Amino acid sequence: MGRAGLGDKIVADSAGTGDWHIGQPPDERAQRAARKRDYDLSPLRGRQVSRDDFARFDLLIAMDDANAAALTKVCRAEYRDKIRLLMEFATRDDSRVVVDPYFGGDEDFERVLDQCEDVCEGLLRALRTQLAA
Repeated sequence: MGRAGLGDKIVADSAGTGDWHIGQPPDERAQRAARKRDYDLSPLRGRQVSRDDFARFDLLIAMDDANAAALTKVCRAEYRDKIRLLMEFATRDDSRVVVDPYFGGDEDFERVLDQCEDVCEGLLRALRTQLAA
């Protein structure tokens, strides 16, 4: 959000629905693909979504249907409207979910970055509209 000039208005965080990567850095293939685009993922460490996140954040954005279902399962009913699929914000890509690159090759990590960059344009547009209201 810093590049968009909204760093003082928007807080973004990342967390997984499972506990298998807590404390670990991002996959090396993801870091390598990100570095090619001048993103530094090296300071990041995995954490699991907590119940406090539902109250703390205005949106909880899932990469796919399985993650959205996992969030819904642990979320109190009053916060369920905060759960959205990331690709809902896409501006060019009509995929429903973000491709899972884990069992693929380097090109799959590049595809995820393509999807995320596309989504960020739409998400920033939506957030700017919301902040202006």
